Amino acid sequence: MRSDPIPGPAGRPRTAASPTGASCDLCVGDQHAVVVELGAGLRSYSVGGRSILDGYEPSEPCTSGRGQLLLPWPNRLRDGKYRFQGRELQLPLSEPERSNAIHGLTRWSSWTLVEQTPERAVLACVIYPQEGYPFTLSLTVGYVLSATGLSVRLTATNIGSEPCPYGAGAHPYIAVGQGSVDVAMLQVPASAVLVNDERAIPVGSKPVEGTLNDFRELRAIGEVCLDTCFTGLARASDGLARVLVRDGSGSWTTVLWMDESFPFVMVFTGDTLGNPLERRRGIAVEPMTCAPNAFNSGDGLRVLEPGESTSGAWGIDPFGGLCVDDPRSRR
Repeated sequence: MRSDPIPGPAGRPRTAASPTGASCDLCVGDQHAVVVELGAGLRSYSVGGRSILDGYEPSEPCTSGRGQLLLPWPNRLRDGKYRFQGRELQLPLSEPERSNAIHGLTRWSSWTLVEQTPERAVLACVIYPQEGYPFTLSLTVGYVLSATGLSVRLTATNIGSEPCPYGAGAHPYIAVGQGSVDVAMLQVPASAVLVNDERAIPVGSKPVEGTLNDFRELRAIGEVCLDTCFTGLARASDGLARVLVRDGSGSWTTVLWMDESFPFVMVFTGDTLGNPLERRRGIAVEPMTCAPNAFNSGDGLRVLEPGESTSGAWGIDPFGGLCVDDPRSRR
């Protein structure tokens, strides 16, 4: 991790705290990624100067979940309430306008860098017992750059003395180049979507066939507004599900992949973001191990016994699935 000194009184250097803490640079060839201390978030990722993510500048705070990790649950919990092993638990309402708890407990925590090489960084955090989550959970995330792109592995270990509920997600926004997401193309290999109520809490599911949510074939997003959880993911022989985003000119294709520990993916076109300048500027593609409200529904929820660990991986292929040695990979 590093921070940049700025002049202090009488010319003495002092360090200005970045809104997201210290940063860690990863480089392989012309790929460059920046991971930050705050929430172990992914601030930026570029290849040859082309932004793969719609991220944010070093002097800016993280807004709209950009590049954040969502632990120990992704998305929303209705009223912040859930029942676990006979106890009624109440989390703080971090989405007060909808009376929900959203996106976990570690987004605004300082993570510790425990390992770094030019192409790899591992950060760690411990969730200690607190209001609404009286459990002790050790978390690590490893970011690795290679010739095929960026991979991210999340690991959680219950280091407490009782079982605990657990889910994980991530919130990268894929850049679409110039213009809005309307002209971008999207492919999501999902057979179903979850149906939400007015508070964005799932109340059922339905097939995508015959609906505007059918992105099983690559097609333009157009005016479709997405804040949608897809499931029933088709996977290749390697066990990975892949979401494709192609920019409006057709020049670049970015692939977000996820292993079998992520059976859900949220796709968000940003129509409801508080800052109008951020709306429909990039596409959030969010791999999730469980459904929204899983602490109540149990849909995909993991219960970790004392000493038990779970791990899962996702990543970004900025070359559209093509070998980087193939000249077509620059398309």
